[in-house]
Amino acid sequence: MVVAKLDNGPLTPVSEGTPALDSPASGPSARYGKRRPYHFSTQCVTVENPLQKDQYGSSSVPIYQTATFKGMGGEYDYTRSGNPTRSHLEHHIAKISSAAHAFVVSSGMAALDVITRLLKPGDEVIAGDDLYGGTNRLLTYLKNNGGITVHHAHTTDATAVVPYLRAGKTAMVLLESPTNPLLKVVDIASICASVRQLAPDALVVVDNTMMSPYLQRPLEHGADMVYDSGTKYLSGHHDLMAGVVVCDRDDVAQKLAFTINAVGNALSPFDSFLLLRGIKTMAIRMDRQQSSAMRVATYLNNLGFKTFYPGLPNHPGREIHERLANGYGAVLSFVTGDKALSERIVGATRLWGISVSFGAVNSLISMPCLMSHASIDAATRAERGLPEDLIRLCVGIEDPADLLEDLELALLQAGAISSVELPSGERRLTRVHPDDGTGLIGMAVEKISGKLDGVHLKETDPESREWFISAPGKVILFGEHAVVHGVTAIAAAVNLRCFSLTSPRQDGKIGLRLPDLGGYEEEWVVEDLPWEALRALADGEPHGPVLDEQLIAAVTNETLRKEKATKSSQNAAVAFLYLYMMLARDDSKPAFTFTARSNMPISAGLGSSAAYSTCVASALLFLHRRISMPHEPAPSTAAHGMHPGHVHISHGGRVAIPKETADEINAWAFISEKVLHGNPSGIDNSVAVYGGSLAYTRPGFARKAGLDPLHGFKSLRFLLVDSKVPRDTKSLVAGVGKRKAEEPDVINPILDAIQDITEEARRALEDHELPRSTLISGLGALIDENHDHLVSLGVSHPTLEIIRAKTASAPYNLRTKLTGAGGGGCAVTLIPDGFPDETLEQLVAELREEGFDAYATTVGGSGMGVFSPRSGEDAEVISTEGGDEQMRVPLSKQFLDKDKTELAQWVEARGRWLYV
Repeated sequence: MVVAKLDNGPLTPVSEGTPALDSPASGPSARYGKRRPYHFSTQCVTVENPLQKDQYGSSSVPIYQTATFKGMGGEYDYTRSGNPTRSHLEHHIAKISSAAHAFVVSSGMAALDVITRLLKPGDEVIAGDDLYGGTNRLLTYLKNNGGITVHHAHTTDATAVVPYLRAGKTAMVLLESPTNPLLKVVDIASICASVRQLAPDALVVVDNTMMSPYLQRPLEHGADMVYDSGTKYLSGHHDLMAGVVVCDRDDVAQKLAFTINAVGNALSPFDSFLLLRGIKTMAIRMDRQQSSAMRVATYLNNLGFKTFYPGLPNHPGREIHERLANGYGAVLSFVTGDKALSERIVGATRLWGISVSFGAVNSLISMPCLMSHASIDAATRAERGLPEDLIRLCVGIEDPADLLEDLELALLQAGAISSVELPSGERRLTRVHPDDGTGLIGMAVEKISGKLDGVHLKETDPESREWFISAPGKVILFGEHAVVHGVTAIAAAVNLRCFSLTSPRQDGKIGLRLPDLGGYEEEWVVEDLPWEALRALADGEPHGPVLDEQLIAAVTNETLRKEKATKSSQNAAVAFLYLYMMLARDDSKPAFTFTARSNMPISAGLGSSAAYSTCVASALLFLHRRISMPHEPAPSTAAHGMHPGHVHISHGGRVAIPKETADEINAWAFISEKVLHGNPSGIDNSVAVYGGSLAYTRPGFARKAGLDPLHGFKSLRFLLVDSKVPRDTKSLVAGVGKRKAEEPDVINPILDAIQDITEEARRALEDHELPRSTLISGLGALIDENHDHLVSLGVSHPTLEIIRAKTASAPYNLRTKLTGAGGGGCAVTLIPDGFPDETLEQLVAELREEGFDAYATTVGGSGMGVFSPRSGEDAEVISTEGGDEQMRVPLSKQFLDKDKTELAQWVEARGRWLYV
């Protein structure tokens, strides 16, 4: 087969030796003896393959529903390897895709699987940050199990892939445009040019499902391969599963053909027949669908909803899209500002079917974060800017008036819009906004309504109130240090916490006080911050996966007075200012002072920075009105005969912090940790936010990676002892890594043994029927075993061994091990139930006499907590020296004056805290 390029049309296969002008032609030019190619819609319906003429002249390609073919030396022998119906389909798809080769397989994901089998261990893949959930799931699997490195880039910016392009290492660049579900536009041509220049051996692969070959043909813009889910627009009726891969390169085509034949996932004859039939009507279907989609997008945009659709004049990628595509497609999405509101809208539609797919003749509606993208964890979705309240609309061929009416009724029923009477007597639909007091906008972006018991109180505004926030530290109970080499670690929240207080001010400044970091204190004029360096987020938009290095540099170099800061306090200030500016809006730049204190040792491996990050993120989210707290029932409601409100038994009558709010806080706490540490694992901030206990396995190893909560974790008593010996984590990790490379027969069995300990400890901690005494004694034995292996790895320290010997001696007889990376830091000692308090106090006293700091505490408790007293309510009244006058001491001063040892008790006594 050869390929001829017809004027103003796609590549069309013709038989060898046959002139291109023998292709069917239409139009006025035919009257003068010149033939030009059919328009696309005509090509779709014209299934012609000169090399495969039907012997009976059938106007529809027959279904060759057979597994085998008789004879020897024929073109077909086994349907897994080839089938006439499938050959007709592949020829037809190649024609309409401007491709030399086409292949059809069992699903869109099967198509991507065939493509990624071209990769080998050690290869690097660059992919977008707004991907279909199944694509993300497959890439994660390859990263964790196939030795493939995956970089997620903000491909809307064509230059964002450049830092990741490495000749000889980058093997594939995977793109979607527009992306699913945020409809971001990718400049395929520009990225292809960059790849050719910087990594010429890399393959550029484009998922073209959103557009189909009718509206976009990426091979014409430099892509090496294109794949579609044939289930969508190519078929159009959701009555089959299919995947399509097209390419121009013969060498790539040979590898794809080999894989499909070897794996056996080629499309069946009957499904090939259905897909071929569906393609015939693709153009006419999509004309109607995208016409209606434009009407729906315009309708939502005019109501004030943030709407994502390339056809809207305000879409940031419209110009690029129009350069690459012939239409805007039939998928759009919009946000409401509240997840619960979005759920009500989706549930109230009737004509729009709730489904995870798109591309059918019937219109569909979905919430990607709950459906098609639910396989991406919430933290990753937040990092990639995927709003939890996003609604995706996939427009079908119904009458657009019916679609708009059904959507409008759903918006009205859900309370997203209301009907307003104008002075003229006419009625107009208007969007219900977050701050109009309706109570519809939820935790993700809600502005506090400012209503309490029917009366508007200024103190309910977050900027006018003081906020107490606390977050726990963490201990790694098992698997420490070995977690670097893929062993699962068990971490738990420790009842030593970071406490913070926000105090409002009226001078247009923000202040930061960190008395436990060398007494650091600084303040800044809000309007003097380097706003010109900020690439602002849209209202409610989450932070992406990559830090804004330009903003960090501006904050560090233009804003901080470095002579006042240590390295630790400088990093803490940069994280605070970075989050403040990222979360700010033109109407939300509150003035306040943020004070943070801690009753845990800092830089001892107990997660103090993550607790600080959680406090910062929570405070700024409240003050910038990104989240709010659930309201306690007002005390007077019962007296007025009103419903007293729901009682939360599990939290002692308190209203708990909802998971959606915790997820938002955790996402931003992770951003703060990235500012502080560069590439954190995420385990420290997750424990600080959610509390309890988590099992964590690093990505990139054979085991399943990620964070896993331990269900039913029992609270345990521990003694934490700060050795006060500095740790050099990097050299410790490098040392064990070197030994692992040089002595794998020695180190790998140790790591496997530690993994066995972690798994056994997890089973015990989650066993509800295990007697408490058996649990304690078993954990003690595992602690000894774990520590012995860590000593064998060479990551303990003589000082830690002194602490361990002390706690093991009579009359204590306790089990101790290091926690964290080793080389110093902290030791953890398990305290059995019923251990005498006076004996524990004696041990603590002896350890302190030897120069150590010891903290008796519990692990496995609550996560982050929040409490906001009424303004001025907790100011302490004291008498002056003469006794005739009195003065009120603000909370902030009391907070600063309290000793570390009494800080937790004093803060808890301020009022009713809410916890995750």
